[in-house]
Amino acid sequence: MVPVSLAADVTVKDVERAAERLRGHATRTPLLRQDLLGSGLAEGVFLKPENLQRTGSFKFRGAYNTLASFTPSERRRGVVTSSSGNHGQAVAAAAQILDMKACVVMPEHAVQVKVDAVRSYGARVVFAGTTSPEREATAQEIGRREGAVVIGSFDDARIIAGQGTAGLEIAEDLPDADIVLSPVGGGGLISGVALAIKAKRPTACVFGVEPSGAADAAESLRTGKIVTLGTIDTIADGLRTSRVGNLNFGIMSRLLDGIVTVSDDEIREAMRDLAFKSKLTVEPSGAVAVAALLTGRIQVGGAKVVVLISGGNVDPSMYREILAGS
Repeated sequence: MVPVSLAADVTVKDVERAAERLRGHATRTPLLRQDLLGSGLAEGVFLKPENLQRTGSFKFRGAYNTLASFTPSERRRGVVTSSSGNHGQAVAAAAQILDMKACVVMPEHAVQVKVDAVRSYGARVVFAGTTSPEREATAQEIGRREGAVVIGSFDDARIIAGQGTAGLEIAEDLPDADIVLSPVGGGGLISGVALAIKAKRPTACVFGVEPSGAADAAESLRTGKIVTLGTIDTIADGLRTSRVGNLNFGIMSRLLDGIVTVSDDEIREAMRDLAFKSKLTVEPSGAVAVAALLTGRIQVGGAKVVVLISGGNVDPSMYREILAGS
């Protein structure tokens, strides 16, 4: 078990400072009340649509908070990171705003729309393997060779604090929220959101949701230690992390009320519901928490529920097939 002292390295004060940094740069996404997602659900279901965030996902929050905290010397060195797509876009956009050089290491099978988006913000793209350890190793090597600052995508106090601003907004916009559902990949979003929600609304329950083909977080919480997956098989490309971060796990172990999993077919169905009933374009990773709600994995009764949609950067050809029911 990761010591609780690690979890104490990030506090709600850090989240509040991140919110100040992000003011005027990140979009304050609304809470959308939903009566269309399905019958028999809680009357008070609200979506937090981070697909409407700058760069199309919540990742901009953590990326900008991190880069904006760099010293002048670090900014001159530039930044390098590894990403399957959304974090890379966010870092590229934040670097462009802050007039910094950026390099993003992406998997060889990265979604093309995400590769194109990273490049559109002026960042250099380097491809490396198909797994997160391969990408991370390449990013470290580039950092050593070029003198750039290497940042991660989730196991970083600045990233966590930035992602936590989504939870801060939830607590401010719906102070009597009972349940918050969030996707889980490496743990940056869920740990930041849990910090903010539990500080502002201690009685609220925070649940994570991940694909059954990438259920390392659920297994880690069950066993009380970080579990690294040998294989990952899910349509949700943004959640294909083989393990959660150390800092993230400490927070999750202390604050989460549980983690549930959903299948790829259930994710597809949630994407269709979001498109046809809520009129929202959502990528597979962004739809997992909605899938958990629709399938009844978490019983909500008459509670006020907030469901985080983490992103909307979906591959167009995949999206057409999913909407057609293929």
